[in-house]
Amino acid sequence: MNFYRYFWIFLLLINYTLFSQSIDSNFTLVIDPGHGGKDPGNTGNGYLEKKIALNIGLKIGERLKKYRNISVIYTRKTDVFVDLHKRAKIANDVQADLFISIHCDAHTSNAYGAGTFVLGLHANERNFKIAQKENSVIFLEDDYQQKYEGFDPNNPESVISLVLMQEDYLDKSIVAANFIQKSFVNRLKRRDRTVKQAGFLVLRNTFMPSVLVETGFLTNKNEGSYLNSNKGQNEMADAISEAIINYFDALDNPPKSFENLTQIDKYEFKIQISASKRLLPLKSYNFNGLTNLSVRKVGSIYKYFFGLTTNYNEAKKLLKKSKSSGYKSSFIVLEKNGKPYDLDKYLNEI
Repeated sequence: MNFYRYFWIFLLLINYTLFSQSIDSNFTLVIDPGHGGKDPGNTGNGYLEKKIALNIGLKIGERLKKYRNISVIYTRKTDVFVDLHKRAKIANDVQADLFISIHCDAHTSNAYGAGTFVLGLHANERNFKIAQKENSVIFLEDDYQQKYEGFDPNNPESVISLVLMQEDYLDKSIVAANFIQKSFVNRLKRRDRTVKQAGFLVLRNTFMPSVLVETGFLTNKNEGSYLNSNKGQNEMADAISEAIINYFDALDNPPKSFENLTQIDKYEFKIQISASKRLLPLKSYNFNGLTNLSVRKVGSIYKYFFGLTTNYNEAKKLLKKSKSSGYKSSFIVLEKNGKPYDLDKYLNEI
């Protein structure tokens, strides 16, 4: 009798070993469902970000638990409030290989699509607003001034101090984010909002590659309904799980183009002030006192540009300056990764 009893216990232990989380796994993933408890997140169209993020996070974990070499840890598994710095501590304590924070976006327009973020400086006002929204959670925490060393979510300059702490892990963060973004686009045919950088406080103290995922916009009626549905949550979990597996596989077997996966779309704004068949020396006296000039030949025409910035609001200031310098017909031009890009399309995207 004792033999059969111990035999069944032995089988149960084998089953537990095969399908449970294991600290000795090759890769440790920390899943961070955003918000929770007294912090509902955004409530676009009456949906709860905290509930949707938790459901998607748990579904990701369920899918990955079947892989023996992946250990899954959660920052929360129920509807509880967890301080941002504690979320990072959970990941650091288990020496995680990857930290994924799950969220849902909101906007005053009918914006839609899924996007991924890594820690970095805001390229535009929209990215700052997204980070500002997520970072404002600290106001719900006790003694947040001491915990975050005077960090102010409403001050863009506060972000600069965040970036240096994650610099060592940035390349791998971008690779992981790219895998997730491509999975959204290729697998689910979601609108591609690309990989971006912004100053998310939850990523600041995670000493490993870290990605924040905005799964879509609850403020968009159709997308909100999709994300609140079991179908939508399952599909999002499938896409993110597939991307994480591909990322871990790439770490073990990096493709020849692995370094190219660390590219983030780079937008640059210039002001075209004039065009001519004559090539003029780029001297300020030839351009009404303007400096920071450049020229490009297109066919038989030389196009002259003033200024260079990655910030659209800054570009508008440059445009105002060029017009006040006499170039009344000057206009903003945009390049994406070194190639001309439609400005209206960019403004629609952000």
